[in-house]
Amino acid sequence: MLVTGGAGFIGANFVHRALAARPGLRLTVLDALTYAGNRDSLAGVADRITLVHGDVCDGDLVDALVRDCDTVVHFAAESHVDNSLQDPTPFLRTNVEGTFVLLEAVRRHDRRLHHVSTDEVFGSLPLRGDEAFTEQTPYDPSSPYSATKAASDLLVRAWARSYGVRATLSNCANNYGPYQNVEKFLPRQITNVLRGQRPKLYGTGENVREWTHVDDHNDAVLLILDAGRLGETYLIGSGAQWSNRALLELTLTLLGRPADDFDHVPDRPAHDLRYACDSGKIRRELGWRPRWADVPDGLAATVDWYRRNEWWWGPQKAETEARYAAIGR
Repeated sequence: MLVTGGAGFIGANFVHRALAARPGLRLTVLDALTYAGNRDSLAGVADRITLVHGDVCDGDLVDALVRDCDTVVHFAAESHVDNSLQDPTPFLRTNVEGTFVLLEAVRRHDRRLHHVSTDEVFGSLPLRGDEAFTEQTPYDPSSPYSATKAASDLLVRAWARSYGVRATLSNCANNYGPYQNVEKFLPRQITNVLRGQRPKLYGTGENVREWTHVDDHNDAVLLILDAGRLGETYLIGSGAQWSNRALLELTLTLLGRPADDFDHVPDRPAHDLRYACDSGKIRRELGWRPRWADVPDGLAATVDWYRRNEWWWGPQKAETEARYAAIGR
């Protein structure tokens, strides 16, 4: 198996999960090891994988790695909305060009591909109501990040239809769990509190997300690899919707701080109001169920992981906060 972006948040957790589920698996990770990729996230399995420091846009390297595997799981992506608003260029390169390069290698060597994407490609739902995204929801991305992920999804679908590439796709709701870079919402707030700093909340914090533990997401990906129908897309989500404010208040409570002990900062431009996935298809067809359906339990475990692993997140913290300070958030 080749895992692109396997030193990033979801990819690294997938590597751990896949090796635990498949003890005899020969696994190669391709990662550019930018600020969002961390080889320390793979330290516990370093003797069981081959880690290749390289770019998914490097056609010769990708071709050689794809030729030497049976299955490709494609996590590699630039993924932070704020960064995409500041400079969209790397998002176009990694998310669009990188996916194209990978698809061409998969097509040449007739390899099985699973492409991992986000529910942000669908845009925003009304804040009130029970409407949810489905596999048929039209794409309506709001940021350079989500637009480039939408483009990558469409490339995979086109290569599957035009060239017969053996591909499946998944779009997942917001993930949380270990090894997530401290620039993201939950790790930033958790590590702020652990450092004795006040957390930051965009705008009023009313924006709602569906929160899915990263292990549940990756169990779904493994299930799709084994039993998913080629050419199909599967939405993955726990069903647990929380506003950013409510989740921050829960985080503060878990860390023994008053629930209102945070600062408001200016809202993100074009900040989508609500995301929610109808994951009925993967539940009906493949029998997937989230093990961490209860967000307070999953978040408590996540808080505990960050409390015990400052060695992992500490080196990221100062630079991350400096970047946020530069944009007033």
